[in-house]
Amino acid sequence: MKRLCATLLMIAWGLSALGGGKSTTIVYINGAKYYIHTVQAGETLYGLSKTYGVGEQVILQNNPSIARGLKADENIKIPYVAETPEILSDRKLRKTFDFHEVTRGETLYSISRRYEIPVKTLLADNPNLDPLHMRLGERLLIRKKQIGSEDEAGSLQQWEAYRQSLNSVAETGTSYHIVHAGETFYSLSRRFGISEEQLSALNGGLQAADLKAGAMIVVPGTGIQPQSAADTLRHDSVVRFAEVEPIEFRALRRGEALNVAVLLPLAVDGRPNDNYLDFYQGFLLGLDSVKQKSGISVNVDLYNTARDTTRIREILGDRGFRRAHLIIGPVYEEGLYPVIRYAEAKRIPVVSPLAHIERMNSDVLFQLAPDPSRKYEKVRDLVAADKRVTLIYTSTVDREFEKEVLALLDGHPYERYTYSYQQGNKESGDLTPLLENDAQNVFVILSDNEVDVDRILAGLASADTSITSRGRTAPKFTVLGNARWNRYNNLDRAIFFKDRVVFISTYHAKRDSDRVKAFDSAYLRSFGMLPTLFSYRGYDTAEIFAPAMYGDIEYDLEDRRYTPLQTTYLFSQPEGRANHVNHNWTRVNYHNDFTITIE
Repeated sequence: MKRLCATLLMIAWGLSALGGGKSTTIVYINGAKYYIHTVQAGETLYGLSKTYGVGEQVILQNNPSIARGLKADENIKIPYVAETPEILSDRKLRKTFDFHEVTRGETLYSISRRYEIPVKTLLADNPNLDPLHMRLGERLLIRKKQIGSEDEAGSLQQWEAYRQSLNSVAETGTSYHIVHAGETFYSLSRRFGISEEQLSALNGGLQAADLKAGAMIVVPGTGIQPQSAADTLRHDSVVRFAEVEPIEFRALRRGEALNVAVLLPLAVDGRPNDNYLDFYQGFLLGLDSVKQKSGISVNVDLYNTARDTTRIREILGDRGFRRAHLIIGPVYEEGLYPVIRYAEAKRIPVVSPLAHIERMNSDVLFQLAPDPSRKYEKVRDLVAADKRVTLIYTSTVDREFEKEVLALLDGHPYERYTYSYQQGNKESGDLTPLLENDAQNVFVILSDNEVDVDRILAGLASADTSITSRGRTAPKFTVLGNARWNRYNNLDRAIFFKDRVVFISTYHAKRDSDRVKAFDSAYLRSFGMLPTLFSYRGYDTAEIFAPAMYGDIEYDLEDRRYTPLQTTYLFSQPEGRANHVNHNWTRVNYHNDFTITIE
């Protein structure tokens, strides 16, 4: 373990020495070119201004949501400052590239398929290309050495990744959609609840005759598209989740060493990512625990994938990788395709430790992140017939949470209450009327504003105290919490107990638990810092899959409960899918006697 820790410290030092850098994700929005930058913990507006060479006010103007401060993991758009391009001689240009003139109805995706060339290569070699507004006759450079190097699934995944980048910074009320085979102006306008004329206007006057499968268009929405069996560019695409070949895994014999390949984006765009280093450190402690308990021998090969599919394809040829019995990662779905195809051929499991996988479908794939479709199964009692449900709105609303709650209600009656706070007006924040009844109340706070959430939680606690202090029967109520509240820095967590808050969480690790305390102590001794949630997930991954490779893997880990620390994992195959997905969410209950229970 000491040798592994020393190796880790060297890796960490090497990554930290790489320094910062610009994002390599570049998109066109309404004809203008932008970097898509994912905010890292500790970054400042001033620092981003210097990195990208644009003014702080310019960044603020393009991202009004950051006026109250930058949030880690938030995507923002930063205007692209043109760099001096390398000028190639005509001879070198013709030696390196073929040329393609855009014809009517062509899309970047269709050109990618015509030449079997990666979408990202087309974007890199044609820096002035706006893929959503290609001009008739526009000349594109087609890199000769890349022709024939990309399959359909790879092109589709890269085109989807571009769509997701756009959606991560899309204007409120709009999103981007890839047109699928069989979709028409009429069907899309019906699907998104607008007229055909409005759909055309949203897309710069696009005509119905020019709508082709593979085109990317603007539609009303939140950027989160529902998945369906019809979401495919071709009927035989992987997105349809057609039947796949069942894979039978072979368990290792006792005494046989386990070889593990770990693929993580330890550094992206030259910037070290502490989250994935934390994951790896937790993973190493998990392996150490397994070795102490069972005496198995484990060899680990660690690879930095960045966020680069080309790099992942290179890793597939590495000698250390090709001896692996178990693959952990890659983290991002767009990098999974070549790894999955390799693993299917070799009949070895691939573990996606953090992401929810939407498009890949394979019997070798295991997903630790719980299935979103089963998120609210454990709180259905909160919308039972005997419950009085009140949705509390403010001037700003978390639309995604609202959508989830309305789906949970599924026809159950509910009341709406609009909360409005005015400075100096005591009555404006008084929530006593909501509790002056004998019902079993369930409150859902839909605000996405930290200050409003804090005021409403405090208002409910104050109203409870006021009613009880007057000798009246204590109100009966529960608050269904939003997991995003855990990202807020200024919420008084003690109020969760007073308001009987219930959370649905992907992960739970309470630091006064004996198991968690023991892990925290070991982590602190080994790495000189307290673990993060990424560390806990890394530990769980090792504790579940290293022993499973000597037995449970032959049964796809089904019909077994795994609880390495405090979070339980239950694997099964969702209907119509071959992936083995954890379907267990954690329900966390705060009680007014200052205890917490988990289910």
